[in-house]
Amino acid sequence: MDRIYRVTVERCIACGKCELACAFAHGHPGAPGVPRIHVRRLGPERGIPLTCFQCPDAACAAVCPTAALVRSEETGAIVLLDGHCIRCGLCVGACPFGNMVRDGLGHQAAKCDLCGGEPACVPFCPTQALEILPIQPAPVAAGAR
Repeated sequence: MDRIYRVTVERCIACGKCELACAFAHGHPGAPGVPRIHVRRLGPERGIPLTCFQCPDAACAAVCPTAALVRSEETGAIVLLDGHCIRCGLCVGACPFGNMVRDGLGHQAAKCDLCGGEPACVPFCPTQALEILPIQPAPVAAGAR
């Protein structure tokens, strides 16, 4: 993983374009899906985009009885293996941040998977509150080798 998904809350104008882009990216032909990002509206033109934090020790993956949630080596995101999910909902309840949802059709868990490394929400954000950026190497301290 050579890039990171960054949310800059101060830039969010609560327009909802990220939610719409996500719903269509995760939908079926002719029907949007459940968005994996949600904007908590704090008033006119102010919001907080909420999505999966891709936790290093993800509680959702740890609690899954079928190992349906695994980390993608390519993107670093925790992704759901559709064929393994038994729709028990344990992962939804285990997320300490409430950033997992159930889809409206099959009641399967749904979470941000970073769209395979190209999050669909990013190009639709008019204020660049959502970005996918290259990871910058940490600076080396003077005198360290």
